[in-house]
Amino acid sequence: MDRLSAILSMIEKQKFSDVIVIGGGPAGLSAALWCSELGMSTVLFEKEAEFGGQLLHIHNRIENYIGIKAANGREMRDIFLRSVENRDFLRRLKAEVIEIDAANKNVILSTGEIWAYSAIIIATGVRRRKLGVEGEDEFQGKGIIDSGSKYRENAAGKTVVIVGGGDAAIENALILAEFAVKVYVVHRSNEFRAREEFLKNVKENPKIELLTNSVVRKFCGGKQLESVIIENLQNGETNVLPVDISLIRIGVQPNTEILNGQIGLNDSGFITANAVSETNVPGIFAIGDAANPNSPTISTAAGTGATAVKAVLNWTNTLKTT
Repeated sequence: MDRLSAILSMIEKQKFSDVIVIGGGPAGLSAALWCSELGMSTVLFEKEAEFGGQLLHIHNRIENYIGIKAANGREMRDIFLRSVENRDFLRRLKAEVIEIDAANKNVILSTGEIWAYSAIIIATGVRRRKLGVEGEDEFQGKGIIDSGSKYRENAAGKTVVIVGGGDAAIENALILAEFAVKVYVVHRSNEFRAREEFLKNVKENPKIELLTNSVVRKFCGGKQLESVIIENLQNGETNVLPVDISLIRIGVQPNTEILNGQIGLNDSGFITANAVSETNVPGIFAIGDAANPNSPTISTAAGTGATAVKAVLNWTNTLKTT
């Protein structure tokens, strides 16, 4: 096939939507709802097999989203899905966007589909940050758990090590200490980012021991996790700590790899956007956790979805008049 034929074939395959939303968590669902509300043709791409994003990893009660309480993130997700079930937008699961071509205003899916757009809304969210040490992947689900709330009863009679120093790490230490015989909290600093009330409760709990200025170097075991190797950063000494369960809570990292340097990111990889969710590239907007490292909440995600769509409408109306 010659170059001209290849270009014509690509154009024939290309589909178009006024707005493309990438990511089906609270931010993306909110944006898709508001696009429908304002009459813009919209397609919502979610690479996973179900919508919800980080909601699917919240196993404790949600009581800080105004007007709604939920037993966990999945229940909250279901409430959101019911809110959009009759909205007029195309929704696609297992639809992974592998490339955004900002110059030509199209996106390419892993299936080879090409979608052109007037505006695009990035709502790709975040994922749990990994330590990047030996054994971390090997023992996922074999001692390394993803939630203290979900597996609290599994900790009965066992020893737990939690890695991290923020609210999530300290709160999970308290949760797991209800059942575990011992909980170690390993933190690379001697100062914690967690709220003082959490720290106070941890320090008063005889089951919990804080290992400061320390890091996990390796997870060890056979079929299941059996121990971790801890290094003291002050003196360089290493110790083998027998444990049954581990939980890693060292923050999150944004899912922004597909942007491939096309729009502005900060040093941590989060998208830089202004008050109306505009990025430095005209026509590309960013919402939710991937663009809000200082306020990664469900409320912020939903709110930025609505804010961005109002700005998108102004943007697309401008295109029609030029």
